[in-house]
Amino acid sequence: MHPGKIIILFGLATISFGAAWLWAPWLRSWFGRLPGDLRLDRDRVSPRFPLVSMLGVSLILTLLVNWISRRCRPAAYQ
Repeated sequence: MHPGKIIILFGLATISFGAAWLWAPWLRSWFGRLPGDLRLDRDRVSPRFPLVSMLGVSLILTLLVNWISRRCRPAAYQ
């Protein structure tokens, strides 16, 4: 795949993610609230450690990148 196409696709994905973050906050309401995510409530500080949420995001992104890389592989490598 041509590098210009990759940059355009990356830009479109970034714009789509930003629009969803801005205009559809209910899509991200699950983040940090899964079982296994840590939240420590103290007097003035409440840090969050979204361990399971980040594992889920990592799994989804890994599967997506592998799927894209297999579909966009040059013919010489197939």
